[in-house]
Amino acid sequence: MPKMVFVLRDGSRKEVDAPLGLSVLEIAHRHDVDIEGACEGSLACSTCHVVVDPTWFAKLASPTEDEEDMLDLAFDLQETSRLGCQLIMTDKLDGLVVKLPAGSRNAGG
Repeated sequence: MPKMVFVLRDGSRKEVDAPLGLSVLEIAHRHDVDIEGACEGSLACSTCHVVVDPTWFAKLASPTEDEEDMLDLAFDLQETSRLGCQLIMTDKLDGLVVKLPAGSRNAGG
């Protein structure tokens, strides 16, 4: 099974099983990683904002215009920011590393 790594707000790393076809948000919730996801993955908020490790960012599909609009509302937005609900685990992403931002803002949700 693919794995992924969450870099938690305290800087510690949590490696977890990442079943194919699940979103980073769903994987986080399965493993008690503190990502809110107020809109439950319906692309209506920015509370599942994660910062993708730069070495992985180029391997991701480009964000949709709707995701970019929601990211504009995210707290602590960075160059490799994405919404966890929009990142779907594939074999190509085995080993994906994402960092939790310093905080979140429930804008739009």
